[in-house]
Amino acid sequence: MALTAGIVGLPNVGKSTLFNAITKAGAEAANYPFCTIDPNVGIVEVPDHRLQKLTELVKPKKTVPTAFEFTDIAGIVKGASKGEGLGNKFLSHIRQVDAICHVVRCFADGDITHVSGKVDPIDDIETINLELILADLETVEKRIGRVEKMAKQKDKEAMAEFEVLSKLKAAFESDQPARAIDFSDDQLKIVKQLHLLTSKPVLYVANVGEDDLADPSGNEYVKKVMDYAEKDNAEVIIISARIEEEIAVLDDDEKAMFLEELGIEESGLDQLIRAAYHLLGLATYFTAGEQEVRAWTFKKGMKAPQCAGIIHTDFEKGFIRAETVSYDDLLDAGSMAAAREAGKVRLEGKEYLVQDGDVIHFRFNV
Repeated sequence: MALTAGIVGLPNVGKSTLFNAITKAGAEAANYPFCTIDPNVGIVEVPDHRLQKLTELVKPKKTVPTAFEFTDIAGIVKGASKGEGLGNKFLSHIRQVDAICHVVRCFADGDITHVSGKVDPIDDIETINLELILADLETVEKRIGRVEKMAKQKDKEAMAEFEVLSKLKAAFESDQPARAIDFSDDQLKIVKQLHLLTSKPVLYVANVGEDDLADPSGNEYVKKVMDYAEKDNAEVIIISARIEEEIAVLDDDEKAMFLEELGIEESGLDQLIRAAYHLLGLATYFTAGEQEVRAWTFKKGMKAPQCAGIIHTDFEKGFIRAETVSYDDLLDAGSMAAAREAGKVRLEGKEYLVQDGDVIHFRFNV
């Protein structure tokens, strides 16, 4: 599944530091705007305790986790939609991602310059949101000019599109993103074709100082971000990008000790990866055999043949059945043979909707 989340934010909010932690790729992080000139793309493993449990149960020769893609996009500034800073080049990069992780600075540090001269997370969020809305408004206005003439001639498709475009234009002029507007299913198909920046799902990443990590409840910046996100029906992940960058180079035992010292159970990075994964409606199924235990990413709502095709197109073309057991049932049984004896292994057909945590053996014939 080639889906990706884009990391956006104003310059110097901790985006590239976070990206370094995510990928250990060393994207340049410097105390000045626009240090990330080209978007950096990194692949991360999706943390999933179930994979380790299946490995202990099956004892395969190798274990392969599923992965997720992040794109680090250079800092956007006020006026980006009109070409300020690095302008539309980076708006186009955002257009290519499927979801947005919006990093917001929630710490005070006199040594790290804020592009606006002060730390104000809501102002930061609204600056970027407005630039994305203005870019989308431009897209819609260009499209309206082409569609309106045909709509006046009673062309049904043009009339339907013109109605959607008019609705979007009114919302953008009131500083509302596309994702905040209610559309019918047919209208949503039209919206999807426009590839609007503000129709993408978003989550907010509150970047705090080390002292606030164990208990961020006293951080006023974080409270403001959480209140804002609630109105946007969005999730907030609280991290310290600098701490995550330090954790990223540790082995598992050292990482566990470091987290314990900080008073937290799980790294912010693991939370972020999972949150971005679920934001896109992604889930995981497993294959488990002597050679390999592996996690596979699929989109919720996919049927068994489509999920088989993720492994290989031949699996989808020649799909016969999906021999399926839930992770919990397999773990309770202790082995696939015991799960079969208990009647927990099912033979599912072409219409079966694969569920998160399914352990599947596909039967096919090509």
